[in-house]
Amino acid sequence: MEMLFAVLLATGLSLGVRYVFRGRDTFGSAMFPAIGAAVSAVVWAGLTWLGWPFDGGWIWLVSLASGPIVCLAIGLLLPRRRQKADADLLATLSRAG
Repeated sequence: MEMLFAVLLATGLSLGVRYVFRGRDTFGSAMFPAIGAAVSAVVWAGLTWLGWPFDGGWIWLVSLASGPIVCLAIGLLLPRRRQKADADLLATLSRAG
């Protein structure tokens, strides 16, 4: 049950990360919450398998922080990469005629 709460909180935190970046038009509105939830769930499960107690504070801190941190990293890389890929595709399609 604690994992569900951690994943829901990480989803909400990851949703807020979307509004930090200028290139929001290059990705969907549900992408960051989905990534944040998945990362948080995997981290929580991994830490419990490593023996971290589910009622300890560190597992909460690490699980809740991991989702938004990964979303921040993706948000820094994705807009530039997406714009470059779109420009390359446009150039390729423009020459095809």
